[in-house]
Amino acid sequence: MRYSALSNNDRLDMMKTIGINSVDEIYLQQNGILSNSFNLPNHKGELETLQYISSFAEKNTAFKHIFAGYGCYNHFVPSSVDAIIQRSEFLTSYTPYQPEVSQGTLQVIFEYQSFICAMTGMDISNASLYDGQTACAEAALMAFRVKKDRKKVCIAGLLHPDYEKVLKTYLSNLDAEIVHCDIDNVKITNEYACVITQLPDFAGNINNLENIRNICNENDAMMVVVNNEILAFGMIEPPKYADIICGDASSLGIPLSFGGPLLGYFSCRSEFVRQMPGRVCGVTKDANGTRSFVLTLSAREQHIRRDKATSNICSNQGLCATAFTVHATMLGETGYKNLALRNHILACKLYENLTQSGFSVKNNTFFNEFVFECSNAKAVLEYMESQGVLGGVLFSANEILVCVTEMNASESIAHYCKMLVEAQKSKKVA
Repeated sequence: MRYSALSNNDRLDMMKTIGINSVDEIYLQQNGILSNSFNLPNHKGELETLQYISSFAEKNTAFKHIFAGYGCYNHFVPSSVDAIIQRSEFLTSYTPYQPEVSQGTLQVIFEYQSFICAMTGMDISNASLYDGQTACAEAALMAFRVKKDRKKVCIAGLLHPDYEKVLKTYLSNLDAEIVHCDIDNVKITNEYACVITQLPDFAGNINNLENIRNICNENDAMMVVVNNEILAFGMIEPPKYADIICGDASSLGIPLSFGGPLLGYFSCRSEFVRQMPGRVCGVTKDANGTRSFVLTLSAREQHIRRDKATSNICSNQGLCATAFTVHATMLGETGYKNLALRNHILACKLYENLTQSGFSVKNNTFFNEFVFECSNAKAVLEYMESQGVLGGVLFSANEILVCVTEMNASESIAHYCKMLVEAQKSKKVA
């Protein structure tokens, strides 16, 4: 979509209306913002501007082999997804402030919510959030609303560090306390609003969470399960006994794009729906008895009084949710499960190759991401990057968090292990 600039006469009319002679007069009132030199180039034409910006893009490194996960997963996105979401009726959709004239947008949202509920086993889903990190924080805030006068949160096991950072930011001014517990030794009291745990956890482990459910029941606390790889539920039975399951759903339909945007999802049991952040789309019938869609709940600050809103920062990322829905529709239940199986089989292939090459894997269970031991891990990863391989994420001084998706063929896995062995022998690493 091209930007249509104003004419000089348009600008003069606007300035005359507000009583100024130049645009600079507006900025000079803002604490002398133009008094400093910004060292910016003079304005350029469209061609020159594109060439100038492209010169920055050329500095990006494109890796041929990607074995990093860490919450952003390198999955294949069919070309048909991009083709569909670029249709004008989808590309410009955002918030259906007039639901009666936004039936197409509302139907996509309803289908998105239906997919999330089917994948997580929860009763209800909202119409998406920014990303998994904010979804996790919103879950804690929702637990505070449900369990009034409780200001403690327990993190059980390994939670993604970025999720915890955002959680701390959200809770920083609420006089809340965050306590960490080992996944097998969760101890809380009736002062806790919720227990937050991750499945698979940050190290890729698939833990049995039923004991946490029992502990929450004993202390009347909510159980929140975070998941940053929604494809995992194609193989792993989702913990339907949780009160909230939330996380990131960008594995379907959304490319990595150098780190974003992502797609946060949020689902819960139906009894808590009125405390759920964001909006909910429902299905009904119009005056003629025709199936139609409506915003059933809109508990946002844009719809109701700010102090009564369940969230003042959440958003319906309409385009990302649409991309997810298109991809999920094309996969269907069988395709979704087959894709998950393929991820796991390839991860097992890497597991076998690593162990045969002398590396020790720390996980007893995993989906498509796990941790293995590697001496001088930081130097090894840097060496691999210099060879065009994104080898994983530094987990500790001598451990690497590695991920395998359908994008990593058997040849790529063999090459990865070969590079690891070379890196261990390299003088640059030693």
